[in-house]
This record gives sequence, C-alpha cells and structure tokens, in this order.
Amino acid sequence: MRGLLIALFTVGGMHMAQAECLPIYQHQFKTLQGQTVDFCQYQDKPILVVNTASKCGFTPQFEALENLYAQYKDKGLLVVGFPSNDFRQEPGNNKQIGDFCKLTYAVKFPMMEKSSVTGSQANPLYQQLIKQTGQSPQWNFYKYVILPGGQKIYVFNSMTSPESEDIMGKIKPYLK
Repeated sequence: MRGLLIALFTVGGMHMAQAECLPIYQHQFKTLQGQTVDFCQYQDKPILVVNTASKCGFTPQFEALENLYAQYKDKGLLVVGFPSNDFRQEPGNNKQIGDFCKLTYAVKFPMMEKSSVTGSQANPLYQQLIKQTGQSPQWNFYKYVILPGGQKIYVFNSMTSPESEDIMGKIKPYLK
C-alpha cells in the first residue's frame, strides 16, 4: 500500500512487523453511545466521513448512508457521521441526536459525539481533512471519502447523494 510505513520490533527474540498509523488516522473519537472509535483500525479500508444535522433539508440522506453501511460494511466500508451545529441545524445534545438517528432513520453506522467541523474549532480529523483537501464543509452532509492508506481524499458537496456513482466509483474498487 502506498504511504503505509512498517515498523519492525522484537518480541522475545522474534522480529514482528507493525503497521504505523498514518497521521490522517491518528484520531480517536467517542460515539454518541460513549464507545471509542480508533481510526487507526480502519486505515486499510475506504471511509466515508459525513457531517450531519437533524434539522437540515439534507437529513433524509441518513437513509442512504445507512443503506450503504448495511450493504458494504462487511466488504470493508466504514461510514461515519459527525453531528455538528456549525450551520445552526443540530440543536440537540448527544443523547437527543442518538435517539433521533436511531428512531427516525434506524442508523447503525458509527455516529461520533457532536463537534465542530469548520473553522478553528473543527475537530482534529476535520482539521486534517480541510488541510489536505483545501475544502471545508460548506453545509451539512458534506462528504469526504478517504481511500485506504490515506492515498487520496475526495470531497463531495451536500447535493451529492451518498449512493451516487461519483462516490461509489471511488469506493467500490477497494471493497472486498
């Protein structure tokens, strides 16, 4: 894999190889349910990252995101949501957001705790996504596709359906 570094170390006289976690993946976040997600575990998979909001005209995209996750999670796709009130359409707290996602759209893909995704207050992953792509989310349901090994990151605006050929064309070659 391009860009993946291998570190050798010795355990009990045996040499072992360990993949080094690349900078774009060196993040841990808590889900709305309080579980820790370590992005280093997913650096060999395509990841679809989306900033979400419960009170947005694009909120029905939760259904398409969940469909993608259900269809492709066992083939290696990680769909992950980052609720944010940066555009004043996510007034709820973590519990309210989690309840809304579960009850309204039966969301099972990982939804992180509410955080900022723009400006100087953006969470560390979004800071890196913005730096590497030169594009900050302009609205809710902006999408970033991170290819395995961080080899390329693509940005898609809110109007682009999660199931679009533009997005799936980037992801499908990496599914198992």
